[in-house]
Amino acid sequence: MAHKVIFQPSGSRGDIESGKTILEASRELGVGIESICGGKGTCGKCRVVVQEGFFEKFGIHSKMENLSPLTEAEKGKLKTGEIREGYRLACQTSIKGDVLLFVPEESRSGGQIVRKAAGEVKVDIEPAVAKYYVELEKATLEDPTADFERLKAGLEKSHGLKDLAIDFMTLRTLPDVLREGDWKVTVSVWMDREIIRVEPGVKDTLAGLAIDVGTTTVVGYLTDLRTGEVLAIDSMMNPQVMYGEDVMARITYAMSHDDGLRKMNEAIIKGLNKIIENTAKKAGLTAGDILEIVLVGNTAMHHIFLGINPEPVGLSPFPPSISGSIDVKARDLGLRAAPGANVHVLPIEAGFVGADNMGVVLAVEPYKSDETLLIIDIGTNGEIVLGNRERLLSTSCATGPAFEGAQIKYGMRAAPGAIERIRIDPKTKEVRFKVIGREEWSDELEESPGAKGICGSGIIEAIAEMFKAGVIRKNGTFNPELETKRLRKDENGQYEFVIAWKDETSIGKDITVTLSDVRAMQLAKGALYTGCKILMKRMGIEEVDRVILAGAFGSYIDREASMVIGMFPDCDLDKVVAIGNAAGDGARIALLNKDIRREANEVAKRIKYIELTVDPDFQTEFMRAMHFPHMKDRFPHVEHILEGIPVEAAQKR
Repeated sequence: MAHKVIFQPSGSRGDIESGKTILEASRELGVGIESICGGKGTCGKCRVVVQEGFFEKFGIHSKMENLSPLTEAEKGKLKTGEIREGYRLACQTSIKGDVLLFVPEESRSGGQIVRKAAGEVKVDIEPAVAKYYVELEKATLEDPTADFERLKAGLEKSHGLKDLAIDFMTLRTLPDVLREGDWKVTVSVWMDREIIRVEPGVKDTLAGLAIDVGTTTVVGYLTDLRTGEVLAIDSMMNPQVMYGEDVMARITYAMSHDDGLRKMNEAIIKGLNKIIENTAKKAGLTAGDILEIVLVGNTAMHHIFLGINPEPVGLSPFPPSISGSIDVKARDLGLRAAPGANVHVLPIEAGFVGADNMGVVLAVEPYKSDETLLIIDIGTNGEIVLGNRERLLSTSCATGPAFEGAQIKYGMRAAPGAIERIRIDPKTKEVRFKVIGREEWSDELEESPGAKGICGSGIIEAIAEMFKAGVIRKNGTFNPELETKRLRKDENGQYEFVIAWKDETSIGKDITVTLSDVRAMQLAKGALYTGCKILMKRMGIEEVDRVILAGAFGSYIDREASMVIGMFPDCDLDKVVAIGNAAGDGARIALLNKDIRREANEVAKRIKYIELTVDPDFQTEFMRAMHFPHMKDRFPHVEHILEGIPVEAAQKR
């Protein structure tokens, strides 16, 4: 008997025979879990966390009773608190029923690749925090002025700073610091109005952290606030993934569990503290040197990070709790930066267009453009902005995690062994591919490529190549008339196409693309295209000047393949530009220039949000957009490719 086993955050899932260990299941599904002792239970490295409850999205009831009892080896390696939180050793635990498992960062081998490098930003450097060196007269019997008042007077005299306040935690340390520095100190002042740190002597270090909290990934950019240089980058999978792969799943978790919001908030705060610690260490600094943080994220991530109930965001009419930007002390949120450090969160545009999209807008600046730009932030939740200096529209569409490799039978997120590039010969239907971690194509290797699954960029190319080769038709069905051993029926009688034979994989089985996989991609790309199309209709235009693909994922997808399957409306491919993690770039811009923050609030009010589901054309447009590349719209810039598709695939509905 087989049971459904799902691993997070990789999203890998499959049916595993009863009695196999979690470690064996992970190897079958291509999930890397550390096991230095070879499965003997002596190293304790293969920790996983069992997620209990009914997970409607997966249709499973995951519970500890679906696993074998705790072994003596586990009792010896796991702490009491870990056992209470659902930790198990993968090598010691046998599967007896359906289960959802989370693999903690420290247990992962062949780590997940979070592709969010820092882009180049152009901004006048005017940070919210500035440092001032001041030498004070010592307190005497003749002049026993209080320490804070003495410091204020010195800063006003030397630097013209007036009416300063002081952070309470900084005040607590002030007497000792002044005397340690022999009354010569460096003072960090926030927004020219609050003293947030006092250090003895001359201290030049001025560092801040820009953070992009994505639904799937989180990245932090430690930045020199004097020069704008990125000092260190650290990233991780969002630890909230264990509570749901997408925004609605996490909102639902908060609604259905009394402690759901608390758990998700604690998970992200713990993760961010790790990023704070890691970036500081990489740069040779301490967490206490981080004096300012700017954070962006979609509306649900924003609310959960702040500990605000996200439930109203998930219910019509989807109002956020606050739309303007927020400033709050890092310590009040549980973040371990400098005790007086401030966290600035950029404004929200609407219920499903959050501060991350505002970061994208700051990075691209469509509000200053004469051209009409279509900006698509491709992720688990697709966010779209259309417009120019005259008018700006935005919307969001539930693309789901298919673009991340989830909801795909052999899908996985970007990690070593994931198939990321695919080519199919249109005549022979033979396949060649590349996996992450290898430069060569599969047919150039003497040994097995060791494929583990297909990541998001790989599944897009797979669908595009299958369409171009006539394997699938315009409506997404397989062409049963093909004569190739790669096209076959699976155990459920559904067609599937073999991308990698089992001797080309490291999981001991063929890697295929199924009809369900094609449907998942149709839904995702259809939602994205429909969002673009409706915004263009509202704007009264039939074409755009440029398409900007934002988000780390956008940098790794093939532009031609994306247009061939119809992810976005037709455009000159030379004018389709990928700009990487623009949300993170926007956060860095706001970190480096305090005036940009005011600009962000003003621009956010100008952007008109369009709710797709109430648009009268939504259902019709979505149905048409499900076809490859579209049921009716023309794509002249890839017409030469579409004309080469076998007639039976191109014409049949």
